[in-house]
Amino acid sequence: MKVFVIGIGLIGGSFAIDIKASFNEAKIYGIDRSEESLDKALSLGLIDEKATMEELGKADVVIVAIPVDATVNILPEILDNISDECLVFDVGSTKKQLCLSINNHPNRRNYLAAHPIAGTEFSGPQAAIANLYRGKTNIICEVEKTAFKLQERAMEIFTRLGMRIRYMDPASHDKHIAYVSHLSHISSFMLGKTVIEKEKNERDIFDMAGSGFASTVRLAKSSPAMWTPIFKHNKENVIETLEEYIANLTKFKELMERDDFSEIYKEMEDTNHIKAILKGIT
Repeated sequence: MKVFVIGIGLIGGSFAIDIKASFNEAKIYGIDRSEESLDKALSLGLIDEKATMEELGKADVVIVAIPVDATVNILPEILDNISDECLVFDVGSTKKQLCLSINNHPNRRNYLAAHPIAGTEFSGPQAAIANLYRGKTNIICEVEKTAFKLQERAMEIFTRLGMRIRYMDPASHDKHIAYVSHLSHISSFMLGKTVIEKEKNERDIFDMAGSGFASTVRLAKSSPAMWTPIFKHNKENVIETLEEYIANLTKFKELMERDDFSEIYKEMEDTNHIKAILKGIT
């Protein structure tokens, strides 16, 4: 099985590691705009060979693991160059705009819209790790538009890598992911910004930062090159989540100003219910 990975970073590189471990016959080809990343991927053993877009015709599987704006631009070219038997799937965090962009492409049947809910705050080939996807949910959109035999190939890959599969339409995916992923990244970035600005005047503030701060601001270490296009593609849903989040922050501030700590206690107690909702999620 010849697997072409476009974008050899955390996500693409982790797919490469696990596919090589799960499919003895798999040969991994890497495509990346950064020659340095390709060299690093080769030295780490993530890929077997460097490749170019012109070689996609020999691919059995193409994994697109680049920022969503770049995926929208390059996916039609990928579909133009593949064989009739090739599976193409992406791993982007937004789906509606991407699915619309290739809806009428002659090779739409070769494409599967996927979003593995997995990752870390790190980036680049050196961030790739084994078993990143084991036990993680993989959202599949518009599965009915993908050729059945290619669906089967995709499911074999996802199953061997240990993923749980859920099916969703692109609009619902983008709305839900805005709440559980995109908003948390914005919150982390802005918390980090607030503390950095304060730190300019209070040099000791980071000496006081504990594990709570570290875990909350962890996502602020994520790549702006990846997240800015995500926010752009999902602008409407992200703004909606921000409005609701800001309203809750404003309410909390007003309760503080009124010294209404019994209501603050109740707000936090009610929110503790999230422990039951998230039970078992790592």
